[in-house]
Amino acid sequence: MFEARLVQGNLLKKVLESLKDLLNEATWDCSDTGIQLQAMDNSHVSLVSVSLRADGFDKFRCDRQLAMGMNLGSMSKILKCAANDDIITIKAQDNADTVTFMFESPNQEKVSDYEMKLMNLDAEHLGIPETDYAAVIKMPSAEFQRVIRDLSQFGESLVISCTKEGVKFSAAGDIGVGNIKIAQTANVDKEEEAVTIEMQEPVSLAFACRYLNMFTNITPFILDT
Repeated sequence: MFEARLVQGNLLKKVLESLKDLLNEATWDCSDTGIQLQAMDNSHVSLVSVSLRADGFDKFRCDRQLAMGMNLGSMSKILKCAANDDIITIKAQDNADTVTFMFESPNQEKVSDYEMKLMNLDAEHLGIPETDYAAVIKMPSAEFQRVIRDLSQFGESLVISCTKEGVKFSAAGDIGVGNIKIAQTANVDKEEEAVTIEMQEPVSLAFACRYLNMFTNITPFILDT
């Protein structure tokens, strides 16, 4: 028997919204420690890894390990049927071929449930090796999201350059060139608002704006937790 209950059901809705453009389908691996998802995106360009710990749920039960293959587009459609303040419970029997989503209003006056068929997917677990990076930049996720959104108007790719002076984001296209420079923060009262740079050597790399925008879709979820 598997059961996971989340009073702040809107958090699960936001996680799915951030995933559905990257992944068509994926396997949720459930164990007594929580729920894991790991899959390559549809174009096999990026790796998506999600971990929902058991202690983050209001009620969590998983009697034995369970792999639930789901169409994430279909799952997202079902979760859209839940109001933002609904309590969401996910249930499945051992070796089941369906999963049930139950939505409860806070006053318990409305309860709805939806059953979705599970899929048999070939789950390929890719190891994420420990890597020593030449530069590590930490900055507020909302600020990073704004930078990516603004510079995406100029071109399809974005160059991120890091030096001891700070980090520079650049994009060029038919309409012109955009540059945003952010210096390392000297003194900030709140750690989550700071910009810090740990650099071994200068780095300059180009990334596809399309993927960076999809990655930053998770930002509202981070800000609400």
